Amino acid sequence: MPSPASSPASSGASASGAPASTELPRQLGLFSAIAVLVGSTIGSGIFRSPAGIADKLPGPAPMLIVWAVGGLFALCGALTLAELAGALPKTGGMYAYIREGWGRLPAFLFGWTELLLVRAAALGAISITFSEYALRGLGFDPGVEPFATYARFLAAATLALMATINIVGLRYGSLVQNVTTIAKYGGLMVIILLAFALGLPKTGGHFTPAVPPGSFSVGAFGLALVSVLWAFDGWADLSKVGGEVKDPRRNLPRGIIFGTLAVIAIYLLANLAYLSVLPVEEIRTARLVAADVAERLVGPVGVTIVSLTVLVSTFGSINGSMLTGPRIFFALADDKLFFPQVAKVHPTYKTPYVAILLAATLGIGFVLLRSFEQLADIFVTASLVFYILGVSAIFPLRRRPDWDPSVRVPFFPVVPLLFIAATLFLIVNAIMDPGARWGTLAVLGVIAAGIPVYHMTVGRKG
Repeated sequence: MPSPASSPASSGASASGAPASTELPRQLGLFSAIAVLVGSTIGSGIFRSPAGIADKLPGPAPMLIVWAVGGLFALCGALTLAELAGALPKTGGMYAYIREGWGRLPAFLFGWTELLLVRAAALGAISITFSEYALRGLGFDPGVEPFATYARFLAAATLALMATINIVGLRYGSLVQNVTTIAKYGGLMVIILLAFALGLPKTGGHFTPAVPPGSFSVGAFGLALVSVLWAFDGWADLSKVGGEVKDPRRNLPRGIIFGTLAVIAIYLLANLAYLSVLPVEEIRTARLVAADVAERLVGPVGVTIVSLTVLVSTFGSINGSMLTGPRIFFALADDKLFFPQVAKVHPTYKTPYVAILLAATLGIGFVLLRSFEQLADIFVTASLVFYILGVSAIFPLRRRPDWDPSVRVPFFPVVPLLFIAATLFLIVNAIMDPGARWGTLAVLGVIAAGIPVYHMTVGRKG
């Protein structure tokens, strides 16, 4: 990395409100802002994770409670982020909050981790899921050759397509996000309504006994909560495009809060719908529970509906990640903590095209090298560390005399502390788990390796 002299933070505006050297136009309205958050959050998790959660908590009440608790923790993070975003509506989101709250070194480490671990692994994992479902829908098995190789090339082509769409203009990227979000949310709602209208009258629901013997333990609840909180991951993505949201002091907090509430609602309704049709014992073994529910209700056409919903869901998640992730690289470069070329704005399309190309190239590389599978889980662990730093920035920032947020966190400091405690629990749980311990420690090692890199490069003149 280069080692230019440090400069005031920019990314759309400096901390003092002065115009930045590179600035992205504000084009996202409130609906598009909500679509970014909802579309980035709802991926394949709600279609797959209920089986694993039911296996750990094989009772209707424990299953529903763990989803509610996970939603509560996500909402705590979102409420805190709403205050931060309203006061600092800058491109990069968490990067800006960490920089303003904790300084340039932690902000650099956030960008360093996004570059090396998070973004490429996320794009690679989501795109290969999309391509495998697409091939499966065409009647091919992506688990065998040559279709396994075809799936990787299709995933790479999908990333290239999404990069092109987002380079051509935020308007087109947000249009794709709006359409796919409506489609995936609508697809889930169709399944939910069918379950309540057709399944519930026949079965009466599988809600009793609410807590069967052996269906709850603290350890199992903790492991299930990890899966639930991962399914909610994405509630912070809107903040990354904070510099491109219209009327940000109003729309950013509303988009973050309304979007998170919409995700919580659809997740809880989906689990109620699943239990309306299938008993817990069947949900435990249902790899794609929504497809099983839909097939039980309306036959093979239901499986088609679910398959299309999953395809649209993952496609929208790819676009959401491509829409939001590169803004971190852009903000990092614009703040003179990365190669300055990455902060270039396209003269015609007014998009951070170099940052988008960098993210797409990294994602394509992971897909084609097949190493993304090993990092698909690790990127979540890496993100958790900086969720803690980003949310906890509220404490030093609230002490600033010029702090002027458009909204304030209710029940402060309980709300941010609840989120921080839950996130710390996830990290400690991963370290304690023998199966995840070394991967988690490796991630923490990569983050720590950024400290000497910072001091040898961009930090020398800081």
